This record gives sequence, C-alpha cells and structure tokens, in this order.
Amino acid sequence: MEWKILDSRYVYQDRWFQARADKCLLPDGRVMEPYYVIELPNWTNMVIITKDEKIVLVRQYRHAKGTATLELPGGILELGEDPMASAIREMREETGYVSTEIEFLFQVSPNPAINNNTAYFFLATNAEKLAETSFDPFEDIIVETYGKAELKKLLEENALQHGVQLGAIYRAMIRLGWMIQ
Repeated sequence: MEWKILDSRYVYQDRWFQARADKCLLPDGRVMEPYYVIELPNWTNMVIITKDEKIVLVRQYRHAKGTATLELPGGILELGEDPMASAIREMREETGYVSTEIEFLFQVSPNPAINNNTAYFFLATNAEKLAETSFDPFEDIIVETYGKAELKKLLEENALQHGVQLGAIYRAMIRLGWMIQ
C-alpha cells in the first residue's frame, strides 16, 4: 500500500515553507510524477479554561484568509522543543495565562494528503492570568474569554474558522462535560 520514492527534489525552500516534488512508484507499478509535498513546521495549540470556566481565545489577522479569526493560542514548535513545553510557552506568551493542570488531548495531521506536519493539542484547566503577554514581532493579538454558552453560540454560528482546531475544542468540551445541554 505504501509508495516508494524514486526521486525527490526541492522546488522551493524558505524558513517556514518548503515544497518538494517526489517521483513515486505506486504498488501497482504506475509512476506518479510529480507528487508535491508541502513541508511545514509542527505546531501546538492550547485549549485554556480559566478558574471561572471560561475558554481563552485569541483574535488575530490571518492574511491568507484576509480577515481576523478567533482561535486557540499556539504556535510553531522550536527545534527540539517538547510539544507540551511549546504549548505552555505559547499560552503564556500569547495570553498571559498560566496553569499547572495540563493534559494532552491528541495529535493530528492537519492535511496528510499534501502536508507532512503534525499539530499537538493540550488542555489547560484552572488557568489564571498571572503574566504579561510577550508577542512575536509580527503578532497582533487580542485575548478574549468566553463562557460555556458563548462558546456554544460561537460554534453554532461557525465563528471559529480554524478547521484543525475545532476537533480540539470539541474534545475539550466533551472532557469537561460542556457538551451536555
């Protein structure tokens, strides 16, 4: 069932994005050429729930979509960084919230058809705003909190547009018992 790579070359390389053209031998003997693979960095996201049971989200402009989106805080894993350590770092940097109650939710391939990266999702509960935010140079983030009913309304209205993050939000809601009407 697996394909064998006969040849591979990079057609584009940059700091956060690499495109590779593979020549692949399929199990039935056919050759697929080129098959493009987009190499992207792994990332982490944190579902943050405050002591008063509100979810912490960030609003930021996303140029590819041309609008600001409401998302989970998170970011790219640094080279050699542990995914949980990355999620904790991103939570503190982007929101100022901290928590010692953190659990792994799951990892997923955002688009396994053409991308080779992995996204890791964590849940932080009983979080408190104890630190100042520390944004990356090009981040312009607004931190917002929503109660259970408000979060459900955001989901019903399709106000959360980051498709990969939706699974983590629903998983956290199930884990927390927030799916019950």
